[in-house]
Amino acid sequence: MIEVSVESVKKIYNGSYIDNDLIIFDEFADVPLPNEPRRMRCLLLALCINGTAEYTVDTVKYTAKANDTMIISEGQVTDNYMLSPNCRGIALMISTEFFSEIIKGIHELSALFLFAKSHPICPMEPAEAETIMHYFTMLKDKVGQKEHHFLKETVQSLLTTMIYDLSNTIYHIQTFNDTKLTRADAIFTEFIKLVEQNFRTERRVWWYGKQMCITPKYLSETIKQVSHRTPNEWIDKYVTLEIRVQLKNTSKSIKEISQDIHFPNQSFFGKYFKEHVGMSPSEYRRS
Repeated sequence: MIEVSVESVKKIYNGSYIDNDLIIFDEFADVPLPNEPRRMRCLLLALCINGTAEYTVDTVKYTAKANDTMIISEGQVTDNYMLSPNCRGIALMISTEFFSEIIKGIHELSALFLFAKSHPICPMEPAEAETIMHYFTMLKDKVGQKEHHFLKETVQSLLTTMIYDLSNTIYHIQTFNDTKLTRADAIFTEFIKLVEQNFRTERRVWWYGKQMCITPKYLSETIKQVSHRTPNEWIDKYVTLEIRVQLKNTSKSIKEISQDIHFPNQSFFGKYFKEHVGMSPSEYRRS
């Protein structure tokens, strides 16, 4: 299956962007929307301004209308896009690594965006949609200031503020839907929260099952059912993202990063990273 990332889209889009971290689309129609399944390797945030947009996420059909925010998360499969003739909107593509930097350490934000994986459309009040538009305008203006010495940091700060406002909307939707959560959804949410808090020191599935008072088998079956990934795949996702962030954004040695995430030795750390990312830590740092 073909994958969609900021890096791959940047090659065919000449609009505003920052490195392989962020792309800004003035018009939703400019987003390379697939008519066959594509797996997202980035986060897509879009706001429908007018008309409608129909599409599927993980085989479920959705329709976005004016003032709806669309959220398609990393790992989800999307296709079958149909835009009405009068459809207008704006969109951002954010790399997984950049988004992880933005919400790093803010567990509530992570949980809210996890909720959005199963609720990929967030209806907004007109005033809320106007606020998102305002952030978009500021982001586009800032991204155009290529000589700004702190360009990436300023954009990251703007995105963080925008995501807080968007998360406030998600929070109210989640609160309204809390009574409708299934047992499987609740287990998945609790598991992800535990992984976020403990992945640096604990990577055994049975340990997470023990904390949740359920068997590893039941945990594995439930996580697979809800997310189409195994618990190990989720744990590895958080571990490799943390390693990527530290390799690209800190001056720590590879040995120090290995120790920080509690690998038994640097050799095992290197083999683990190459198995999951396709290159050694030093190669990734240079890329």
